[in-house]
Amino acid sequence: MSGATDSLAHAVKEQEEGLLNCVHCGFCLPACPTYRRLGDEADSPRGRLHLMRAVVEGRLDPGSEAFQTHIGRCLGCRACEPVCPSGVEYGNLLELARHVGGEARKPSLLTRLLLRVFGTEWLARPAMFAGRAVRATGIPVLVTRLLAGSVPPRGPRLGLAMLAASGPMRGLRAAPAGSGSPRPAARLRATVGLLTGCVQAGLFSRVNEATVRVLEANGYQVVPVDAQGCCGALHAHAGDLEAARTMARRNVEAFEGAGVDYLAMNASGCGAAMAEYGSLLSHDPIMRDRAAAIAGRVRDVSELLAACGPVRGSAVRMKATWDAPCHLVHAQRVSGPPQAVLDAVPELEVLPLAGATECCGGAGIYGLTHPHLGGWIGGDKVGSVLESGADILVTGNPGCMMQIGAGLRLAGSEVPVLHLVELLDESYRRAGFYAGRPDHGNGRRP
Repeated sequence: MSGATDSLAHAVKEQEEGLLNCVHCGFCLPACPTYRRLGDEADSPRGRLHLMRAVVEGRLDPGSEAFQTHIGRCLGCRACEPVCPSGVEYGNLLELARHVGGEARKPSLLTRLLLRVFGTEWLARPAMFAGRAVRATGIPVLVTRLLAGSVPPRGPRLGLAMLAASGPMRGLRAAPAGSGSPRPAARLRATVGLLTGCVQAGLFSRVNEATVRVLEANGYQVVPVDAQGCCGALHAHAGDLEAARTMARRNVEAFEGAGVDYLAMNASGCGAAMAEYGSLLSHDPIMRDRAAAIAGRVRDVSELLAACGPVRGSAVRMKATWDAPCHLVHAQRVSGPPQAVLDAVPELEVLPLAGATECCGGAGIYGLTHPHLGGWIGGDKVGSVLESGADILVTGNPGCMMQIGAGLRLAGSEVPVLHLVELLDESYRRAGFYAGRPDHGNGRRP
């Protein structure tokens, strides 16, 4: 066996009780987006677990078409975990399986390219700058409008649609900012370090800025953490575990040095990855305890706000619907706090969304590397949003914002996608909480 296969065998051994308790009850089947659409047992969680065991036991080559295809088709949404009565840690096993598969057969060129860019700071910075520059030209919006109603695109066309969807919502700030006195400083609740992220910092800096303002308005002191980097989520999901561990070690050291009470996350995929740093670095005797300590301080921004009972701002008279990011609701098991944040926006009408907890098909880089299946799953999400009758879709992950936003634009819809904190930030701006700030809450990148 290779070292990677040994790692998978060790992980399966640790999970042996849970796996042996699996009685093929089928609870995971209706929860799995790929099984529901393809109807293939090998594209279900229990089917993929069977393939993993076959590799560990030497009955199946990890480079085989069956293993590569069905493991590769998994979104990694982890919707199977909450419904599994055996408690199988499917997400960890999937990452190890992809690590094994990647050693047996190189991933696609697109996958390798994307991981290389996001995993290398000197490549990520110019790539994000180029993305912002192209977005500022208006070309992505124009191209997306021309493609509206066509078959789901792939390659550059899909990338342009996602870039168009990453821009700020025009017209949200039509209401004037409050001109009253700034909100009095709230009692200091805790210090937090914000993970600024790679995609979040590169294409959604406005969300990071809004997160800082909103947390400060609710009594949190946000401490800059300059030595941080990419969280490694994309690499872990793709099976590049060594790269993910390198990134994890860097962030553990950075946030330890910041001395903060909590790590604030406004990207649910990053939050889920960092909350599992203890597991990711469990075989590193020097880092494992430190990583577990950092992981225990990870909080989604909605959790921090719900814990203090978010301050109410001014009215935002719109109809909104909430889409729960997979790695927030399934991996981190956070479901109530986002609703508490929505409730803090006066006169906001929140409409139900059918399939709100099902994956949007973005799943990190999945929407780009599997455009057909990702587009199929994403198309169903878009249909639910349109049927909801909402003016805006609210979610909590940049990948979801781009995947669903691109789908809506390609469907000819003008429904924008906002991050949860952007909505609360706008409510606070209208209430005048930011009066006197240098940017008056209006800092925006194009």
